[in-house]
Amino acid sequence: MPADLHVHTIASDGTEEPASVVKKAKEIGLQAIAITDHDTVNGVPPALAAGKELNLEVVPGVELSTENERGEFHLLGYFIDFRSPELNARLEHIRNHRVERALKMVCKLREMGVAISPEQVLSEAGRAAPGRPHIARVLVREGFAGTPGEAFSRFLSRNSPAYVPRFKYSPLEAVQLIARSKGVPVLAHPGLVAGWDRLLLALVEAGLKGVEVYYPAHTPEQVEYFLELCRKYRLIPTGGSDYHGQNQKNNCFLAAATVSYTSVQLLKEASGCL
Repeated sequence: MPADLHVHTIASDGTEEPASVVKKAKEIGLQAIAITDHDTVNGVPPALAAGKELNLEVVPGVELSTENERGEFHLLGYFIDFRSPELNARLEHIRNHRVERALKMVCKLREMGVAISPEQVLSEAGRAAPGRPHIARVLVREGFAGTPGEAFSRFLSRNSPAYVPRFKYSPLEAVQLIARSKGVPVLAHPGLVAGWDRLLLALVEAGLKGVEVYYPAHTPEQVEYFLELCRKYRLIPTGGSDYHGQNQKNNCFLAAATVSYTSVQLLKEASGCL
């Protein structure tokens, strides 16, 4: 049975509770899912509890946003020790910067005459640290944009008037942090970013263990290329939908991309869980 190893919840920028996502995964016949919220592990405990109740395997994970001179890269961490003091301290540091960044963007928007408030954005984020998707939803609700995509293109994307850079660790720092947290570092959706191939060897030397081969936006040619790289560098091929909730993230529905349970077993072996 298949596994979806890239799933987000309301703990970051998803729209559904962890238990709801687990229930949906069970209903559609998945054997395992990984909870990989952006820069937080707060969705992992409730997902694990729901998985135990429904007899569906939940892989504790995280997705870390990183950046270097070549651009932005996302690193997935699987079977992490989500109680790790160092990991949680680093994630709290990132979340604090997220709040500061969101408030700066709201200030920029208000200076442009786009009258939304910090309270609206914080309310939209709920328990999660606020980010651009939350601001985009407020902009749509208040009539300043027709869709979240329009909100990004007009106001929030890089080089747009309200954009504020955010704090990020380097890709190598993220790989090492995941490894120190007893997790398995995997490069996320390489088909979406430029320059990752020139960084791959350095990431492997730092401890990278896998590549997200199967992803809704990857072409068949990209999939074959990434599989060849996995064979060359002895990396684990993983995959997932990047699910953020119904009607979110370009309609990437749960299980839009999956892998066989073999990938889960390989990740377990690499983490020392077996």
